Amino acid sequence: MAATADEALQERLKSALWYSIGKIVDEETLKLGVNATPQFIGALTEMVWAQIESVSQDLESFTKHAGRGTVDVDDVMLLSRRNEGLETVLRTFLDDYLIIGKKKTIPKK
Repeated sequence: MAATADEALQERLKSALWYSIGKIVDEETLKLGVNATPQFIGALTEMVWAQIESVSQDLESFTKHAGRGTVDVDDVMLLSRRNEGLETVLRTFLDDYLIIGKKKTIPKK
């Protein structure tokens, strides 16, 4: 059993991630007609967890460097600068989101 509340929370989050990844892998293996071992799901979970930790540390650093206490869109876009495909998807989503937001605020004549 985890010694501290933080460790317990981390274990619960990791378990939830493992469950979610397991569901996704099950769906995809059914579509493809292949099998995935529990070891594969565990290894994939560990890899995703490590990526989440890395991303969260980077976002926290960007936020602190900017003198803020909350991660914002600029931090996420800065993080995506090394992945052109991700940056394109995020930029498109952001542009669409802003367009929809402006439509909602345009006063009716």
